[in-house]
Amino acid sequence: MRGRQSHQGGMFSYVSLEERVPAKHPLRAIRAVVDEVLAGMDTAFAGLYASTGRPSIPPEQVLKALLLQAFYSIRSERQLAEQIDFNLLFRWFVGLDVDDPVWHPTVFTKNRDRLLAGDVAGTFLGCIFRRKAPSGNGGKRPGRTVKAPSRFGEFAHP
Repeated sequence: MRGRQSHQGGMFSYVSLEERVPAKHPLRAIRAVVDEVLAGMDTAFAGLYASTGRPSIPPEQVLKALLLQAFYSIRSERQLAEQIDFNLLFRWFVGLDVDDPVWHPTVFTKNRDRLLAGDVAGTFLGCIFRRKAPSGNGGKRPGRTVKAPSRFGEFAHP
């Protein structure tokens, strides 16, 4: 019997983004490393932001989005915002819930520029690249170190 297509959207979803991302997806391992590095960067972020005023995009989300932009060769911040808006994997990686609004591309660009000017993005990328890559043989052999670019802009805009 042929199934019927439902044209009525569901009001609620009971499946979390965490459950939708496959357990062996490569971004899971990358996200774990990124979250570990970002957890140690609170003092670097604190120096860039005022204690009062309108909240900005969390710097953790900006840096994660920049990684996605580099990994998936997304050419502009406008396209990046569009991808994050409808791609559940990207939302999960950046840390947005399904119903969270995605930032405007110009706001994202200003926040990115703040992180680049403060050299926080370069520090972040350097920490990521200095991490040891797993050897894949049960830890019998040490991993190798990946050489980091000197500035984040060299990585993001070759």
